[in-house]
Amino acid sequence: MNIDSIQNGIVLDHITAGKGMLVYKYLGLDKLDCSVAIIKNASSEKMGRKDILKIDHPDYDINLDILGYVDPDITVSFIKDGVTVEKKKVSLPDQIVNIVKCKNPRCISTQEIGVKQIFKLTDPEKRTYRCAYCESENQGEVIRFSF
Repeated sequence: MNIDSIQNGIVLDHITAGKGMLVYKYLGLDKLDCSVAIIKNASSEKMGRKDILKIDHPDYDINLDILGYVDPDITVSFIKDGVTVEKKKVSLPDQIVNIVKCKNPRCISTQEIGVKQIFKLTDPEKRTYRCAYCESENQGEVIRFSF
């Protein structure tokens, strides 16, 4: 398979195999009017298998907190004129805002319109986040938050 390189944009590498579409959805890449390549189950010496996303959009403002929440091992490469100008390694964010929704139906964040969905990292090893309002636990669960 041959996937062209991008000239200006972002490459998301080292995505855990099978999570590429999840990253695609969380970042809202379906709403962009540009080329996006999704490579699933690519061979990797380091990981065995991995997913890769290539976003051919020079001005796309990527949310590193979303990437860190979904898969903290992702590498982000910023490409300009066909050359990598910057590389970033994401990590679990200490706090996430409006990325996931509290699953507690009695929480103020689910009852009141306009209240931000805020979760704080409480256990990095288990990837456990707790709601800032009601302390409900979210342990790496993927709950699509509609913006």
